[in-house]
Amino acid sequence: MGGKCPHRKVKKRRFSHKTARRDKFLVKGDDAIHSELRKPDADLKPSAPDEDLPGMGQFYCLHCDRYFSSVSVRDDHFKTKKHKRRVKQMMGPAPHCQLDAELAAGMGMPDNGPKLMSM
Repeated sequence: MGGKCPHRKVKKRRFSHKTARRDKFLVKGDDAIHSELRKPDADLKPSAPDEDLPGMGQFYCLHCDRYFSSVSVRDDHFKTKKHKRRVKQMMGPAPHCQLDAELAAGMGMPDNGPKLMSM
C-alpha cells in the first residue's frame, strides 16, 4: 500500500501573468536606446501620426521607449520612480552589446598574448 494520501489535495500551479509578461509593442534594446540618446537633438524629430500607436504616436518617452495616450499621462510617467531610475541608467556607461556577449562566450578574436620575436 504505497502512494499518496487520497485526502490530500495539492494545489496545481497556474500560469501567472507576472512570470511571462507579453508586451503589446516591440521594445528596443537598451543599447539601441542608449545610442539614440547620444545622437544630437537635431536628429530627433517628431514622428508622423500613426494610428496603431497610443495617442497617434505623438506622446513618447525616449528613455523608456513607451508611447502614451495623452500629454498628462506622459507627464505623470515622468514623475514615477521607474522613469527616473531608467533615466539614470541610460545616462551612465553604455549597456552591454552583442560584441560584449560574443567576447564573453569566447567567440571573439583569440587572445594569444604579445607576439614574441621569432628566429
